[in-house]
Amino acid sequence: MAFVRLTGVTYYEPESAHDSYIVFTGADSVTRLIDMHGAVRHEWSYAGVPPRILDPALTGRLGDVGVQLSLSGDPRGGIYANGTVGQLTWDGDRVWEWGTQAPGGAARQNHDWELLANGNRLLLVTIPRVVPRLGSAVVGDQGLYEVAPDGSIVWEWRVGDHLDELGFSEAGWDALRETVARDPDDAWGYLEINSAKTLGPNRWHRADPDSVFQPDNILISSRKANVVALIDKASGSIVWKLGPYFDAEAGAQHQRINAHKVPRPLDQISGQHNPHLIADGLPGAGHILVFDNQGGAGYPPAALGIYAGSRVLEIDPTTRQIVWQYTAEDSGLPSWTFFSSFVSNAQRLPNGNTLITEGMTGRLFQVTPRGDVVWEYVSPYEGRGVAGEPEVHEPRVPGVDRLSDTPLVYRSQAVPAEWVPLEPHPDLAAVDLRTTVRPTT
Repeated sequence: MAFVRLTGVTYYEPESAHDSYIVFTGADSVTRLIDMHGAVRHEWSYAGVPPRILDPALTGRLGDVGVQLSLSGDPRGGIYANGTVGQLTWDGDRVWEWGTQAPGGAARQNHDWELLANGNRLLLVTIPRVVPRLGSAVVGDQGLYEVAPDGSIVWEWRVGDHLDELGFSEAGWDALRETVARDPDDAWGYLEINSAKTLGPNRWHRADPDSVFQPDNILISSRKANVVALIDKASGSIVWKLGPYFDAEAGAQHQRINAHKVPRPLDQISGQHNPHLIADGLPGAGHILVFDNQGGAGYPPAALGIYAGSRVLEIDPTTRQIVWQYTAEDSGLPSWTFFSSFVSNAQRLPNGNTLITEGMTGRLFQVTPRGDVVWEYVSPYEGRGVAGEPEVHEPRVPGVDRLSDTPLVYRSQAVPAEWVPLEPHPDLAAVDLRTTVRPTT
């Protein structure tokens, strides 16, 4: 017996889709740049968490990419796994690498990073340490380093110093401490911060220079706590947030994934990924775009509905209302046909479409503002990992952990053609279907 998956480009409407390249790391830990026909146009034999093609305006070159370059050797994997992170040219030459000079001798970069306009890099990192509010065990605290080109850390922030600002209830604190005490070595940390992105120039700041939406303030996401928080770069304080709790009537969670009237107040996000401010010049500029996984999360756990499904939300940060959303029902399908309980992201495109990564299935697709799917690609690249996570290579909890095959894609990025040194690809068939056959074990 074998499992069969249809992979590659399964659907493409060239007249409606935004044309770009797409970069992502497959579950085989190789980073690839594909075109809209699914053809691999370039690859680097490194994983990125996430990989990112860099704006030539910042690098002075076409096609530079950021990836993880070496492992730390920590058997826990996950947020502890990375040894060094760096920048490669199109041809694979290393132009910058950082990690051995980091505290503890490893970068432990995970989930996100950004090349800043000043040439520094903002890295989301793991900082193993005792967090007094959580007990006496060393835990995977997470934080941010701003690292200069010479490798020096010029700014640092640690979430364990700001837990009181996240808004946990008494029951939430109890649940958090109990979770940490049960497994202080959790490979993903106690908050699992999965994104960190500066706001950049934005209309809220232009309208009110004294607002919290300063361009260098940093939006972060805690997957396990159901919190999206804005860090004031100058003070380090959290000055704006969504979550961790939302008003809801008993039973309303069963209708949450099917609600479609907009605008409406934001309801319960759960296990969300990659919230970021839509950049100037793009449709929806100034709104927050977030992949709301609707996966199990929260301290204490948020109530989730019977009809499992994920959604992409566009949120006005000043009114805290949902102003646009995507669920599978917008494509005429049941809500449960679009679901990734963890990983994933969404990116607004210049023509108003949205590129979505349904990460745990390795599905990348593009939708119009009204929800029509105009491009779909399913990654054929598989790897092995604990619970389907290719970043965790070794079972750690006896009787619980075991390895399995996975097509997971953490995050993808739409890349403008003018950012890479490629000639236009010859015309290809609009649909490129392949079949991946994996024997059962």
